[in-house]
Amino acid sequence: GLELSPCVAANSLGPAVPWRSGGPCKIKRVRTVFKPEQLERLEQEFLKQQYMVGTERVDLAATLHLTETQVKVWFQNRRIKWRKQSMEQKAAKLSQFGVTQPATADSTDIKDHEEDTVDVEL
Repeated sequence: GLELSPCVAANSLGPAVPWRSGGPCKIKRVRTVFKPEQLERLEQEFLKQQYMVGTERVDLAATLHLTETQVKVWFQNRRIKWRKQSMEQKAAKLSQFGVTQPATADSTDIKDHEEDTVDVEL
């Protein structure tokens, strides 16, 4: 959900903070705190498939009492975590054999999947 922060009055400590052209109040996004049962179910679904789309996502969101966007963002963030863990495991295996990876490999892999990068969790 979205929560409006109180507007800062002109005579107080600072100026009002505009949020785009929406007015003098800044919109603050509230981070979703998932219940353990929701996280367990989301992880189970992720193990089956890393991409949740369409009616599957709608049904899962309804079952977990979440919005479709919350489920979508959770899957996006989980894929990023999964890729990072996969790269770390690959690097660890290579280092066992004395092979080092070029420093640019990690940043290249991440840039290839920027569509999944999400800065704000709803």
